[in-house]
Amino acid sequence: MPRMAITILTTVAVAYLLLCAGLFALQRYLIYLPQPRLLGTDASMVMLTPSGERVQVSVRSREGPNALVYFGGNAEDVSQSLRSLSTTFPDHALFLLHYRGFGESSGTPSEEALFTDGLALFDQVRASHQHVAIVGSSLGSGVAVYVASLRPAARLVLVTPYDSFQDVVAGKLPYVPVRWLLRDKFESGRYAPKVTAPTLILMAEHDEMIPRASTERLHSRFRSGLASLHVIPGTNHNSIYDSPQYIPLLKGLP
Repeated sequence: MPRMAITILTTVAVAYLLLCAGLFALQRYLIYLPQPRLLGTDASMVMLTPSGERVQVSVRSREGPNALVYFGGNAEDVSQSLRSLSTTFPDHALFLLHYRGFGESSGTPSEEALFTDGLALFDQVRASHQHVAIVGSSLGSGVAVYVASLRPAARLVLVTPYDSFQDVVAGKLPYVPVRWLLRDKFESGRYAPKVTAPTLILMAEHDEMIPRASTERLHSRFRSGLASLHVIPGTNHNSIYDSPQYIPLLKGLP
């Protein structure tokens, strides 16, 4: 083989290895985009203390049996969702989790950390509210499915969810060994069969982030008749929340 060809192949191989190494080292900086908590919301705050961290929760307190726990996206200040959720669910106590590193939460986000904090929040809420619904949006849908697979949720709502976050990333980076490199896989399809709560899946018709096939695959993982799938027309991954159909579907919660 000519020396020039060997040099080119070596350069390409080294560049590829450096790319993989960089993606491995920086993956959590690319997945999680921590947001500060904006001032001016009506939320009160409580702190969870799992694993020695201080994890912030935006709360709208209400007496009574009904509560809702919310897990947001990878770049979301969840306190900004409090007003719309308060209007939609006036009789529910609301608990919105700021992932580690988000808002005033300490620590750094990871799949394990989000799962740990999600379970801790559900258990704390369930201690004072008999019926706890779970809503998970985008990345948070993976947290929601995991928690609902291990806890007696009253209802589960998933907005723009995926069957496997790992597979979504692999589809976007077909020439990178994502399955070897990715630490946080969020394999919702693995946990969905264990869910016992009635489940609503809301899918954007033109979701540019989560492939339709991934959401439909997740739907098929739930027990027969347990989950319903609604496609909201004319929407994408972010505009689904502005659709006039979105809130009425959410109001189907008990």
